[in-house]
Amino acid sequence: MFVILGAAGKIGRATIGALRRHDVPVRAVVRNSSRGEEFRVLGCEVEIADLRDAAALARATKGATAVQVICPTGVRAEDASAEMDDTIKSVVDALGQTRPQSILAISDYGAELAAGTGITLAFHHLESQLKTIPAALTLLRSAEHMQNWNRLVGRAIETGVLPSLHHPISKLFPTVSAGDVGLLSADLLLSGSGEALRVVHAEGPDRYSATDVARTIGEIAGREIVARQLPRQDWVPALVGGGISASYAELVATMFDAHNAGRIDIEHGVGEIRRGKTDLRTALAALIEGRQPA
Repeated sequence: MFVILGAAGKIGRATIGALRRHDVPVRAVVRNSSRGEEFRVLGCEVEIADLRDAAALARATKGATAVQVICPTGVRAEDASAEMDDTIKSVVDALGQTRPQSILAISDYGAELAAGTGITLAFHHLESQLKTIPAALTLLRSAEHMQNWNRLVGRAIETGVLPSLHHPISKLFPTVSAGDVGLLSADLLLSGSGEALRVVHAEGPDRYSATDVARTIGEIAGREIVARQLPRQDWVPALVGGGISASYAELVATMFDAHNAGRIDIEHGVGEIRRGKTDLRTALAALIEGRQPA
C-alpha cells in the first residue's frame, strides 16, 4: 500500500495519478473530506487527517509499505516556522509508530544546510528527523516550482514589468514544474531501490533567468514584458502585499538571500539529478490560460 500525504496538492495529485496508472494500491490522505471523492473515483482508499494530528496520521499510515511525505508551508501562519515544526513533529511521530518499509520525502534544494536558508530550513529539519526512523529513506529535493510565478503573472501582463527577487535578473536558477516532481516521485516509489538513504535532486529540462521568465510571459501574452530587480528593502512589504504573513515573508526573503549568494543549489557530490519534461513556456502558458475568464 502506497500512502500519499497531502494528496490534494499539485505534487500529491500527480504522484497518485501515476501510481494508479500502474494499478498499484494507493491511500490518499487529505485534510478535508470534500477533497476525497476525486481520489475515490481513481480507485484510491481515502483517509482524512490533518498533518498536525499525529494520532490521525498514525491511523492513515497504518499498514503502509511506502509513504510519500510532504511538509506544506503555512503562507498565512502567524508563526510559519512554529507551524512547520509542529507538522514535522506530527508526521515523524506517526511514522515512528507505523514503521513503513520506505519513506519518500518531498524536500528542497539547500536542505542540507543547517542555517541561513529561511523557509528551506524547515526541510533540513524534516530530513534530519526522518533519518531517525528505521526505514529506507529517499529525499527528493525539489528546485523552485515554476508555478510560483503565478502570483506575479497578472501584474506583469498588466504593467509590463516582472519584479524579481532573483538578483541579478540574468542569473540562471534551477526550476521545475510541481507536477513533474510528483511524476518523478511516483517513479522512485515504484522502483524502490531499497537503499537506506537516497538523495535525488529534481529540476526541469533547463535552467532559466528572471529575464527568460519575463520574455516568455510576454511572448505568450503578446506584449513586451521586462524583468526588474525588486530592491531588497521592498521584498517583505511586497510579499505581504501579495497575501502572505509577515512571518512567512521574512523566511522567503532569507531564502532568496541564500539563493542569490549561490548557497542553494544541488548538493555537489551527493545523490543524483532527475529532470522533469515540462519546460518553462509550457508551465507559464498553463498559468496564463488558467487566469483567462471562461
